[in-house]
Amino acid sequence: MVHAQFTPAAREALAAQAVEAKTRKNLSWQQIADAAGLSVAFTTAAVLGQHPLPEKSANAVAELLGLDEDAAMLLRTIPTRGSIPGGIPTDPTVYRFYEMLQVYGTTLKALVHEQFGDGIISAINFRLDVKKVADPEGGERAVITLDGKYLPTKPF
Repeated sequence: MVHAQFTPAAREALAAQAVEAKTRKNLSWQQIADAAGLSVAFTTAAVLGQHPLPEKSANAVAELLGLDEDAAMLLRTIPTRGSIPGGIPTDPTVYRFYEMLQVYGTTLKALVHEQFGDGIISAINFRLDVKKVADPEGGERAVITLDGKYLPTKPF
């Protein structure tokens, strides 16, 4: 049976426990994703409390991190999503994404609507990828791909 969380508290506590175990065991998110058999972006989001894991993946992640059966069960529950509390984020990395949306959000909206019409880009039917690439001018660049299914608005 599928179960859902009522508040984010239980998944937030589990996320803290999982990150502590990840750190203690010196594991990467990729190693955890490999154990789960899922993408690194989805697995990371799930362990941080934003997605449920399938049973086999939840059990594998719990085992790798040394978490108990209750934790594995909780990893399978549908969370109350949303990892950024109200207000402007203060973490510099998260804030920069907020800043990007402040600067380019209306541009993205205009371009999506011009090309697709009235609708949204799904964050549920979604893929995320982060890659580090060399910058021809020196240093490194982050290439972030957000790949969401377009869902048109339907009159009713």
